[in-house]
Amino acid sequence: MQGSKLYVGNLGYSVTSEQLQELFGNYGEVQSVNIIEGKGFGFVEFAEASHAESAMEALNGSEFEGRTLKIDEARPRKPREDRGGGYGGGRRY
Repeated sequence: MQGSKLYVGNLGYSVTSEQLQELFGNYGEVQSVNIIEGKGFGFVEFAEASHAESAMEALNGSEFEGRTLKIDEARPRKPREDRGGGYGGGRRY
């Protein structure tokens, strides 16, 4: 594993950042927790990649708040395409 940021999927909508901080904190120093509201997933970033790997191995497929966690290494964000704006930014008549 190269990175120290994990994707955490299949979260219940009521799960809080504090709960994830506590759960993942058992595996090392957590730098940040970001839950994507209303989507059922989030990201946890560790200070060290080895801690992220330990957490992923231990928690992937485990049950948390009645749901089975799906954990993987987070992929970098794809750059967003500039699509112009408002009215399509395309042809003018």
